[in-house]
Amino acid sequence: MSSIFTKIINGEIPCFKIAENALFLAFLDIEPLRMGHVLVVPKKEVDKMYEAEDIYLQNWLLFAQPIARAIEKSISCKRVGISFIGLEVPHAHMHLVPINSANDLNFNQKPEKPSMEELKNIQSLILSNLG
Repeated sequence: MSSIFTKIINGEIPCFKIAENALFLAFLDIEPLRMGHVLVVPKKEVDKMYEAEDIYLQNWLLFAQPIARAIEKSISCKRVGISFIGLEVPHAHMHLVPINSANDLNFNQKPEKPSMEELKNIQSLILSNLG
């Protein structure tokens, strides 16, 4: 059975796409810890990040780097935190979260519930700072 991320990758479920290449898709988390929270997902479904093939491991951060820079330019934050949790969806994924403190990466806190309009606006802002 395909994960929700595989369905997003296959276009079965819409997303607020930030970037894509042959190996990865990056899109906004619709229930972000902080506005601008982006998920970076390998297109090949694998449950745990450390079980991914070398080609994914070698390129994950390289793909995410310009996205993190664009988030930092778009959102008022001290830096962009990176996390691999992997408990909520059985498809490895990287979280890129604009943070001002370590607590901003606490996944036990209640996520934000932005409107579709707010997500579109933040997507446009990040895209304008990407590249």
